[in-house]
Amino acid sequence: MLADKDRIFTNVYGFQPWNLPAAQKRGDWDKTKDLMSIGQDAIIDKIKASGLRGRGGAGFPTGMKWSFMPKEPRPDRPNFLVINADESEPGSCKDREIIRHDPHKLIEGALIAGFAMRARAAYIYIRGEYIREAETLFAAVKEAYDAGLLGKNACKSGYDFDVFVHRGAGAYICGEETAMLESLEGKKGQPRLKPPFPAGAGLYGCPTTVNNVESIAVVPTILRRGPEWFSSFGNENNRGTKLFQISGHVEKPCVVEEAMSIPFRELIEKHCGGIRGGWDNLLAVIPGGSSVPLVPAAQIMDCPMDFDGLRALGSGLGTAAIIVMDKSTDVVRAISRLSYFYKHESCGQCTPCREGTGWMWRVMERLRTGDADISEIDTLQQVTKQVEGHTICALGDAAAWPIQGLIRHFRPELERRINERQAGNGMQEAAE
Repeated sequence: MLADKDRIFTNVYGFQPWNLPAAQKRGDWDKTKDLMSIGQDAIIDKIKASGLRGRGGAGFPTGMKWSFMPKEPRPDRPNFLVINADESEPGSCKDREIIRHDPHKLIEGALIAGFAMRARAAYIYIRGEYIREAETLFAAVKEAYDAGLLGKNACKSGYDFDVFVHRGAGAYICGEETAMLESLEGKKGQPRLKPPFPAGAGLYGCPTTVNNVESIAVVPTILRRGPEWFSSFGNENNRGTKLFQISGHVEKPCVVEEAMSIPFRELIEKHCGGIRGGWDNLLAVIPGGSSVPLVPAAQIMDCPMDFDGLRALGSGLGTAAIIVMDKSTDVVRAISRLSYFYKHESCGQCTPCREGTGWMWRVMERLRTGDADISEIDTLQQVTKQVEGHTICALGDAAAWPIQGLIRHFRPELERRINERQAGNGMQEAAE
């Protein structure tokens, strides 16, 4: 279990003010100039050594991503850092807590990360529905400018750096990095074809790195305490601390910072007071936000909560948004509701996703009521495979995976509903 002294986000519950004086008391903006003075490549090397992997879902090594940026930007094509605060994945709520309670960690991280990547500015793209959070972020950025921590000669480091906050309009698709860049440019939020990748041609056609809020916010602490400290937590290839967001049928839902690779049972017992109705009442868990396949209770009990542990179960850590479902859950209805979400949020650019998400949702609804044929379960499985991997961005995959997980683990439940419905119809016909 993570000791309090090792927590990076010490104000995640908002017991203290978010403002600059309170943030400085917590250790933010402490000798930031000295952290930058070790040099741009040295900062990237330290982030590589820490083992930090992206906290937005994909888990790509952060230091490696930074190293793709041009070392000598052209004057007419400056480098940019874009921070993804468009937290729209159902179940995810960690970036929200950082922004409203600890925004200066993010802003200081933006300066250091931007400096390391030779970036001219950072753009923080915040979800449209996060109204109060955006107000806090605007105010925190202004505080940093007024204190000389941003802008010309930021933190007296000799480096000029700006931070801009951009509010989205509530589209899930804009959480995809290239759709976010389109939206930032004032266009319709639709993913771009890759290549070119953002590191080559991103925002305004300039080299750009897109990182998650949590990935950037932990950077100053890693540099202050050392990459060895950060990499001392978690299993090999799954290093550091992580914000877990636990919702659903637990005694105390919460957002909590813990060491990576903590076993699922320990995480729930320590921080959530256990499963509602006891461990025997656990049905299944969606371990990483709505786009990853669910895992049945028996498989996840002792699973290490990290990228590799959950991949071995055919799921993923994603954003570590853990949705717990007990035996009172209508699991088919739950997955059908997620299917509707992806149908609603598809941008419509790719035919497999535009047509497939609606088709999958309609079949899911019929499976929910049992008004289907058993052969349609296999047809649905085949269609998910035709959508998965055949779209510009990963929304098609995100729509397919929850359904694949349901069929893999709960096929008998789908068949039971169909058989009961057919038996009921048969009895009705006999009565007539």
